[in-house]
Amino acid sequence: MPESPSWLLQKGRSEKARKSLKYFRGLSENDKTTYDEFEKELALMKKTSDESRTEAANESLLQAVRSPEVYKPLIMMIGFFFFQQFSGVVIIIVFAAQIAMSAGVSVDPMLVAIFVGIARIITTFFISTIFERWGRRPAGMLSATGMTISMFLLAANGWYPVIGEHLPLLPIICIILHIIFSTLGLLTLPFLMISEVFPQRVRGSANGFTLFIGLTFSFSIIKLYPSVQSLIGTPNSFAGFALISLIGLLFIIFVVPETKGRTLLEIEKYFRTGRRVTNAQVARRQSQIAMEVAAGNYSSQYELDEVIMRLSKLHEDCEACENE
Repeated sequence: MPESPSWLLQKGRSEKARKSLKYFRGLSENDKTTYDEFEKELALMKKTSDESRTEAANESLLQAVRSPEVYKPLIMMIGFFFFQQFSGVVIIIVFAAQIAMSAGVSVDPMLVAIFVGIARIITTFFISTIFERWGRRPAGMLSATGMTISMFLLAANGWYPVIGEHLPLLPIICIILHIIFSTLGLLTLPFLMISEVFPQRVRGSANGFTLFIGLTFSFSIIKLYPSVQSLIGTPNSFAGFALISLIGLLFIIFVVPETKGRTLLEIEKYFRTGRRVTNAQVARRQSQIAMEVAAGNYSSQYELDEVIMRLSKLHEDCEACENE
């Protein structure tokens, strides 16, 4: 696997960047055919890389954060990691056996911890397909909704022991469902979207800072949970996690944009201007691509990539770069 073309261009390795881009576009390194779109894309990447390198040399993350395309996704991702960690995901993973024991389940609590691990592994096989078919926002909303319901049911089971007497498997089911729903969205989406929302010039430093904050949240909730549990009780702790999950659902609905089918430049432009690329626009683009494919209007993977670029707003930037 070669280094990314953008990284190589930032390091001034133009020829290696050309070979890397050929690799990612399905072209042979020995292919001497000149593709206009390839040259346009390479020129655009070089222009963007030069600008990013100049900007990176002249400004730190603290300076860049004044730009809306930097501070808006930064605040959004920090919020996303907050809801990820304080919705009880990590608590269920780390304290699964203790939670099962306090809920009075009829099976070995250690088996519950094993079931949690198995549920995470199985669900992981499907998340990439779900993200690409449904989009980020629908998956996140389903995840937060399922987590809210699961945690409220766990809290209700603690508040009203009669529920557990009639439904002894309810705590196990809720714990496993919580893990499944969290893996489908709130647990995994922040790590996916962090690679999509930041401009190239600050992506490394912004990603590192955001992950530092996210892991600090994780450390904090793990250290605080035993004290909070002793102070307010396990059922009330679950109710708190349910409430945070519910607020997280509202956060996804009103704050998190859809990034499926959008180019990185389109995402950056959204944070800078507030103008979204609608699902209808993406659907029209994909429909035209499907028509090109069905008509057999391309003979190589790269020619198909040309179609995608031509129908993307990225093509406008390619043309502007070429004119310069």
